[in-house]
Amino acid sequence: MSTTSQQTKLKAAIIGCGRVSIKHIKAISKLSDRIELCALVDTNPDAPNNLLSGSKLKGSKLSAIKSTMKSYLNYKDMLEEVHPDIVAITVPSGMHYDVAKDCLLAGANILLEKPMTMSNTQSRELYNMAESKGLRIAMGHIYRYFPIVSLLHEDMVNGVFGKVGHGAVVVRWGHENEYYNQAAWRGTWKSDGGALMNQTVHALDLMCYLMNTEATKVNGMIANRFRDMEAEDTALGVFTFANGALCQVEGTTATFPNDHEASFFINAEKACIRIALRKGKPSYSITTPKGKNRAFKYLRRYIKKQGLSYTINVAKNPHYGIYHDLYHAVTTKTQPIADARSGYLSVDMVLGFYKSVLFKSEIALPLAEEFPIEEMKSVNLK
Repeated sequence: MSTTSQQTKLKAAIIGCGRVSIKHIKAISKLSDRIELCALVDTNPDAPNNLLSGSKLKGSKLSAIKSTMKSYLNYKDMLEEVHPDIVAITVPSGMHYDVAKDCLLAGANILLEKPMTMSNTQSRELYNMAESKGLRIAMGHIYRYFPIVSLLHEDMVNGVFGKVGHGAVVVRWGHENEYYNQAAWRGTWKSDGGALMNQTVHALDLMCYLMNTEATKVNGMIANRFRDMEAEDTALGVFTFANGALCQVEGTTATFPNDHEASFFINAEKACIRIALRKGKPSYSITTPKGKNRAFKYLRRYIKKQGLSYTINVAKNPHYGIYHDLYHAVTTKTQPIADARSGYLSVDMVLGFYKSVLFKSEIALPLAEEFPIEEMKSVNLK
């Protein structure tokens, strides 16, 4: 690690230069006083330059990125030569485990896009490995970093909302068949999963975070109604949580791609909490028993705590919040807001859901043993 006169500066590398990596580049650029991009890695030699072009960074910001960055075709070569402090892993989900394990063995902290892995036992292995080495894994669970969410979690922990009755989460994140035809791994059980594993997993994580609890049972149903892929395009189910609360979940990619929607509802004794994201526009409602909406109060409290600049940046790009938080976790030896535990528990929830479909029964969580996701190939989804 190199240091500046003001604070420690960390070197970050990105493995995988797909679409989501643009958000990483922009976040790192905004945090250039504490994080510098040292490497981009992709098996396509044109991908790093295409990524920089797609980021639309210009002038001094683009020059600063290029001045510290090297391009690599092989991530193992990068780890050996650069020794980054942080590695962002944005490769296909089926590759997460192998790449993350190599990065941890090389002594790097990780920012790992969701889902953590495609295996519940491999996710726990990465968690245990990071713990044993004193390294940090931050998950790309972006919803935890939305404005005011951390305050709602804090008040739930402190009992401000009283007993939780139930919750509901809806993720209608439509993709046309062209999306799945872009690459052979998309929508497959082995490398990607369906609407639940790919699009809904971090929404399930948010419900656990907001309700301050963990899942203990699940009943699920899935189908493939419209999309040309191996896994499901629609999932409906109910989770039971350790605090007795129930949570209904709907996840689908079978809706229109120009009308993305994610919504979250929690019914507690002293408040009804609603958070929604529709066509990129967020909305919040924290309603008291007397009908008063406390959302603006929470926003003012959040801005007072985090600052207006941080609030604006994280609202525009939640990955800014992830990098900001991971930097703090690495330099202070604390845990990120979306840590490795949240990663493996959310994977466990999804695989438990799938197992419930396969065996047509309620499944206890956490899973007691490995559930190979490829067993889902035997389920008729049509």
